[in-house]
This record gives sequence, structure tokens and C-alpha cells, in this order.
Amino acid sequence: MSRRTWTYVCLLLGIAGLVYVAVALVVDELRTSQRQAHYLSDFARGLTFEEQPGASGAIRFPMHGPADTRFGYTWIPQLTTRLEARGFTREAQARQSPALMHWLDSGMYAPYREKTTAGLQLLDCHGETLSPRRYPEQQYAGFADIPPVLVNSLLFIENQSLLDPEFPERNPAVDWRRLARAALDLPLRAIDPENSTPGGSTLATQIEKFRHSAGGRTESVREKFRQMGSAAVRAYRDGPDTTLARQRIVTDYLNAVPLAARSPVGEILGIGEGLALWYGTPFEEANRELHALDMHAPTPRQGEIYKQMLSLVVSQRRPSYYLRRDTDELAAMTDSYLRLLAAAGIISPALRDAALQASLHKAPPPVPLASSSFVASKAVNQVRSELARLTGVASRYDLERFDLQAASTINGVLQARVAEALQAIRTPAGARSFGLYGKNLLREGDDPSRLNVSFTLYELDGDSSALRVQADTLDQPFDLNTGARLNLGSTAKLRTLVTYLEIIAELHSRYAALDDIGLHAQTPERDDALNRWAIDYLLRTRDRDLGAMLDAALERKYSDNDSELFLTGGGLQKFSNFESAKTGQMLSVRMGFRNSVNLVFIRLMRDIVRYETYRAVPEAAAILSGQAADARLAYLRQFADQEGAAYLTDFQRIYRGLPRAQRVARLLDRVKPVPTRLAVALRSADPALGVDDFARTLRARLPRQRLTDADVQTLYDKYAPERFSLNDRGYLSGIHPLELWLVAHLERYGDTSLDRLLQESKAVRQEVYNWLFKTSRTGAQNTRIRTLLEQAAFERIGKRWQRLGYPFDTLTPSYAASIGASGARPAALAELASIILNDGRRPPVTAVEALDIGSDTPFATRFRFRPASGEQLLVPEIASRVRDAMRDVVDNGTARALRPFFQKAAGSAGPPLVLAGKTGTGDHRHQSFSPSGALTASRAISRTANFVFTIGERFYGTVTIHVGEPYAARYSFTSGLAVRLLGGLAPEIVAALQLPGTGARLACPRTPDSGLAGSTPVSMSASTPL
Repeated sequence: MSRRTWTYVCLLLGIAGLVYVAVALVVDELRTSQRQAHYLSDFARGLTFEEQPGASGAIRFPMHGPADTRFGYTWIPQLTTRLEARGFTREAQARQSPALMHWLDSGMYAPYREKTTAGLQLLDCHGETLSPRRYPEQQYAGFADIPPVLVNSLLFIENQSLLDPEFPERNPAVDWRRLARAALDLPLRAIDPENSTPGGSTLATQIEKFRHSAGGRTESVREKFRQMGSAAVRAYRDGPDTTLARQRIVTDYLNAVPLAARSPVGEILGIGEGLALWYGTPFEEANRELHALDMHAPTPRQGEIYKQMLSLVVSQRRPSYYLRRDTDELAAMTDSYLRLLAAAGIISPALRDAALQASLHKAPPPVPLASSSFVASKAVNQVRSELARLTGVASRYDLERFDLQAASTINGVLQARVAEALQAIRTPAGARSFGLYGKNLLREGDDPSRLNVSFTLYELDGDSSALRVQADTLDQPFDLNTGARLNLGSTAKLRTLVTYLEIIAELHSRYAALDDIGLHAQTPERDDALNRWAIDYLLRTRDRDLGAMLDAALERKYSDNDSELFLTGGGLQKFSNFESAKTGQMLSVRMGFRNSVNLVFIRLMRDIVRYETYRAVPEAAAILSGQAADARLAYLRQFADQEGAAYLTDFQRIYRGLPRAQRVARLLDRVKPVPTRLAVALRSADPALGVDDFARTLRARLPRQRLTDADVQTLYDKYAPERFSLNDRGYLSGIHPLELWLVAHLERYGDTSLDRLLQESKAVRQEVYNWLFKTSRTGAQNTRIRTLLEQAAFERIGKRWQRLGYPFDTLTPSYAASIGASGARPAALAELASIILNDGRRPPVTAVEALDIGSDTPFATRFRFRPASGEQLLVPEIASRVRDAMRDVVDNGTARALRPFFQKAAGSAGPPLVLAGKTGTGDHRHQSFSPSGALTASRAISRTANFVFTIGERFYGTVTIHVGEPYAARYSFTSGLAVRLLGGLAPEIVAALQLPGTGARLACPRTPDSGLAGSTPVSMSASTPL
């Protein structure tokens, strides 16, 4: 052999050797993953995150993925925007390492120790759990808890070599045999897309798919490689040895595999939830039975449970199809796998046969868990509502599945005790123990179970206000504190007093700098009492300080006489005092507020309305005197249009949807059975009605009158619609002209919408009020104009009230608004108290002080409520004088029964508590009056006892006791009932006030930089390796 030949031989042998070595290395790597294990574990060590104070400039968030969305991680950017716009700041946030950010920017998934269960956790102000809920609830705590037969069956079907102990560094993200087979099957899928050939996924990549891939699906080859790469790095985050990581993969898979959804629980995740919700098998029983399994002698129940578990493992490929639509196909496929498992020696023939004999019976839809009493969860529901408002996550289902811990301001212990007390007083024995029976309270025989009781307590804390207690006795989602419009009685005098003092402050600002000549030059209208008093006061006094003027305003006197009739609210009204026998005095505003004298505040509101009238319509006096003729005519036309529209709205409600015969019958039922009246109404309702139909209808309505054909013809001809104006026909029939017009309009055009009806009746409404435009009707005209001017004034008063928290768009335009006729909400009353207590500045109110989303993840973000100082709505001089007036109510007025309770509870420790408040008795009635103002009918709709209070310099709240129809008429309690109830709660409340020597064990921590739960400082976590 030549030398050249030897050279070629040696070269070929060398190449063959290199190829052999390369192939050996590849084969070895495919079997052991030894080299990639060390590379990937070193790489993973650089992917870290660390939670640090403040907002992070080094963070990325997932954009999709079922688990990332379910846990709320994809929401964090928009949550940040919303929360920071609502007074929250990022107190702490994760900082991701540059390597981790680069990894995420390349489209990969963050490799950290992921949670398989999470849920909204609400904490009280002490860090105690108010509402624990985890989704899913039934899971394996660790690998050792899983029955071996389930593990072996899962691996046989999905990932046979996953737990092979021979190669501890094996990469669990790749199963080369399955991957190769999947690659060979690709052409088959291209030819037949419906061909269900198995994919190349491992359990590890399946987890990445159903947690992080968009829609939980693999839509491309690129997405498959993304899953494999992410799963591989995740597996090596704790080092080259993946033994424990592979066991975790099995555990995580069984805990988190999606198993479709079922009403009413929603998405079902994991074998534990699947067993319970699809088959009705308790998770604990299933594991107990399979852990005790004897392969050679399984019981029928063990065979059934094993088959159920196996069917869930099999169904994961198309869970909605198999579990919701075709359970027969699922049963057949499960039986097929049972035979394969037995043939492979994974299960015994005995277990196979026991399972084959069992049937897969789908359980009926789960019954929703009976929710806890709404009474017990009122505060929790309020916090949930606040969270929904803050986060913009309207779905409670979604919010409760967030990986979110929310620290509320609720004092859990005090909340529970107050709720328990409110429930107790709904029994006669409980009400008696609170002293709720007596004069102006409950009477003997009154049933306290009909009472709905609401209590709130807030605390000023720095620049904000925290809800500490919100409880009521309504065992339903409706919240009496924030959801109702109630007549809260004389608590409206508190708003009226504030408005009065605001006006005095405005007049001070307008006139205080003028000298006497300037003051004499002012020409307020004769009935503008407040303007006139302000000028007169400043002319008489040397002390033009605002405080002095406010004090003087509180000493202005009004009569408490209840014999006067007041033109207000569109008619004459008469008002009375609670103690009507003591009328005839001139009382100061301060005294009227202390003793809650209605007529003092009715007359005060009249002065306020007149002041606002001339602010809203400066030419009001000229309009009423006739000097501004054009404006006067415009007001009369406005009144005609407005009142006519109101009448038409009522009439449309009566006739809407009725067929023709019933419509005419309904009209005639409202007519006095007199031939003339019936004839006019009938001819007006249907001008085209023939004489024969007219005669039949008339005779049917007047059976006792013998009407001849001539009589009928005379009535028919005489009262033809064209012979009389609409007003005349209304007069002759005794029916409002607009009602006659409406019935005729419906007869001609059929049903129509109210908006269209009002549009088409504009000219008719003016025609009907022609009588009002006559110059002889000056008195009637002025009455109507005053009604419109009063409405304009109340629009301005309403805006004042709304600025201070009044919750409704409009006020009832009547002096009675000063004593509660416009209604209110306890929560709005508490807001007003907070402004008064806080020197005129509105404190931002919250029930949530901190949010921690995604803790121990690379996306961890912690928010804390740190609002800017609230808006200054009242000058401090007004707030201080209103506080003094409220204190006078407790010290000397209608709430003086309260002080002994708190004195006893507080004992002699420290200075006496400063208590203040305003009482109110709401007696909501439907009343009818005669044209002269006399009461003709009255029906009790609801009754309330109310007390808005402040305690010390920080605490404030409300007590409301309400009873509605048909029970309201049975009770005669007054606001004293609310005062007495608050007194009964005094021991628990005092314990929460942090008073020395009072055992303030219930007090919430007030450290502004406290941790999420209110007691643990923010801690810096060490860098978390991935």
C-alpha cells in the first residue's frame, strides 16, 4: 500500500473517530443533559429580581397568558395608572436584573417559582385576615402527597422518562422521542388538520403553554421553542440537578392543568378541583383511597376514583369537548388507556377491571356555596367595592382570582363586635339590654326585628380619613349607608347651618372692607333679609372680624311659631315643631340648632332662598312687580311648559299601553257620571265617534237616566269638540285639558314615547295655560313665578350641598329641605362631618390603604395610599363654629343623653371626651293637602332615627335606624333611639380611641409608614435567584 493511500486511510479514520466522538457526545447529551445543565444553571443565576422601595425603572410585565392574566400580572401597568391617579404611590416594586429584562424582551417567560394558587386576600388594620380565599382551593402540597398510581399513569401518557433517576441532570423540557415523532407527524397534520396525532410537548412545556402562551395555545413553531426554552431555564434555576424540579413539574401540572369551566364556579384548574366539580368526589377521599390502594385487590370505589382521575388526565387535550360535550367519547378513551396501562405493567389487571366496571357519572352542576351572612360581611363587601372602583376591575370573579393582598382600614375586632351588637338589638331582650325602650324610643310591644340599623365609624389619619367600621342589619347586598335615599330628618339642619354661615362669610367678604358711605350705598331688595342684616351689622359694629360676624349671625333670632302658612314647593305648606306646645318664642339660630326647632330652620331657609334668588335672578323683584314684562312673560311660558309636561308625564303613565276600548273606559271612569261631563269627555277622546256608539256608551254609563234619542243627539251635537276650546272642554268635563288631549292624541296616533309626546305637545301646553297669561291674573302669575324663582334658588343651594358631599343631583325645592325633605345618605352625612372636624378641609376617604400584587414574583408591586391634602371647602372659622354648635347639641340639646355613656366608658383617665353631633328624626310620609293648605291624607312610608357624631379630634360617623312600609306607621321613636344606641356601643368605641388607661386594645396602628398589614415595616428582600 502506497504512502498516499495510508495517508487517506489515516485521514478517514481520524474523521470517523471525530464523528464517533461527536455522535457519542450528542447521544450522551441527549440522554444526560449534563453539559446544558451546567450552562443553563449558570445562565439562570443571572436572572434575578429584588424588591426595593419606590417605583422601579427596571421592570417588564407579561402581556398575555392565562395564569398571568388570572393572577393580575398583566393588569399591573394599568392598575398603576389608575391607582396613582387616585392618591396611591408605589411604595415598593421589583427590580429585575439586566439579564432578566433582556430575557423577557426576547419574548421568553420569567423563570421564577410560580404560584399554583392565589386569590384576593383582605386584611384588617391589624393585619388580620378578613376574607381569605384561594383559587383553586384543593391542591397537592407536595410531590409526596400524590398517589403513586396517579404519578405513574400521568407519566406513561404524557412524559414517560420525566422522573428517570438514572440521569439527575436531565432537561425535563425536551423528550427527544416524542419530539421526533411529532416532527414525523407534521406531514399528516398538513394533509388532515383534524388528525389528533400526539404532540412533542413534555409536562414542563405544557405548563408553560397553559400558563403563559397567548390563549393557552401553541400557535406556531416559534411559540413551541419559546415554551421549551422557558421551561428549560426554569428547571435549572436551582442548579444542574433537576430531580426536585422534575417532581415539582408533576405536582404543578396536576395542580394547575385546565379542565374547562362549569357554571356557576367558572374555570376549573387542577385534578383536585376537577374531581370535586366534575364528578362530585371529595379530593381528600380520592387521595386517601388511592394511597391505600392494593393493586391486587382494589375496591370498586378505588377503581371508580382512579378512573375519574385518569379521565381528567386524558381530557386535558380537549377539556371543553370531553368534559362538557362528549363524555361518552371520554369514557371510551379512558377505557382504552386503562388497557394500555395494564399491558405496560403500570397498573394491575385487577385495577384495570375494577376501573372498567365503573362508569363516569358527571355530577350535577355544583350548588353555589352559601355565602356568609351579608350582615357579617358588610365591611368586606365595602372594601371589595372600593377595590373594584380603584382598580377598574368590574368583575368580582376576576378580582378575587388576582394574586393580590389588600390592607383595608377596617378594624376587624371592632367591626365584628358592632355587627354582633346590631344583630342583638333586633331582639326584645337585646334591645332592652341597650336601653332602647322608653320615652321617644321603642314602646312596649314594638318589634325591634323590623328595624334596619346602620353604623359607621371613621378616623382622621394624617391627610386622609379611614373607614374603621361599617355595619348594618340588612341581610342582603343592599347597603343602607351608601345605597339608600332616606329622610334623615333634622340632620339636614346641619347642612342648612353650614350654608347659612357660608353666605354670611360671602357677605363679609363683599362688605367688610367698605366704609359707612359704601355700606349705605348698597341697596339690597326689601325681602333679602341676610343681605340687609349683614349691612346693618357692619354699620353697627367696630369688630369686623369674620369670626365675630359669624358669632353674631348665630345669635340672629327667628320665631318658632307654627301657625304660619308658607308658599313653597309649589303650594301652601304648614310646618310644626316636635314640641308644638312650646311655640311662640323668638329663638336664636344657635338655640334652634341645639334644640332642633323646625320653624326656626324653615324661616332660616326662607331667608337663604331669597338670598340665592337674587343671586340667581338679579331682576327677580322687577319681574314680580311687572317692570320687566318680557322676562315675566318668559317665566310664565316656562311655568306652563314645565307644569304641563309634569301633568302629561303622569297621564301618559296612566294610559300607556292600553288598547282603545280600555283607554276610553279608563278616562270615563275618572269622569263624574253626569250627562254633560260624560258627553264632553267622550267627544273629546274620540272626535270621530259616531252617534250610535256615543249613545251606547253614554247609556251604559248612565243606566238610571232615561236618555231619549233626541237627548243623545242634542248632547252629541252640542258638545262637539270643535265648538269649545280645550280649556273649556276641560272645565265642562271636570278633566284636565291635557288629559283630554292625550287620550285623543293616542286615539289618532297610537302609543308613542314620552319624549315625542312632549315635543308634539309644546303648543298645546301653552294653549292650556292661556288663562294664566291674562293681566287680571297677577296674583296667580306671581305665585307661579315665585315657584320658578325658588327652583332657581334651590339649584344654587343644591350646588353648595353637593360641593360638601351631598350625593344627589337635585334638592326638593321647598323650605322643608332644611328639615330633611330632600333625603340624604348616612355616608354623605359622615363626609360632611369629616369636613367640619378637619377644619373645613375634605379629607380623602378610603377603605383600602395598601395593595400588594404579585408578591415574591418579578412583577411584585406594592401600592400605598398617600393622597395629597384634601381641598379646603370651608374657611376654618365656619368649621369651628359648626363644631361648637354640634358640641352644644350633645352638651345641652337633643343628644344630651349621650354624654353619660361615654363618661362611664372612658372613666377618669385623661381629659373628658369632646362629643359633638346632630340628631334627626325622619318621618317620610305621602301627604295630600287641600287648596288652602289643610292636610287631607297622610300615609307613613318610612321612619328613621339618625345621629351624625364626632368623638374627640379624629373619630366621626353615623348611626341610622330605619323602618319602612308597611311597618313604619307602628313606630313613634325619635332620634333619641340612635343616640341611645351609640351610647350602648360606647365601651367598645372608647377601647378603640387610644385613650390612656382605657385599654385601647382595639385601636388601629396609626404609623404612617407601616407595612402592608399595618404593622410590619417594609422589608428589603434579598436578591431572588431564578
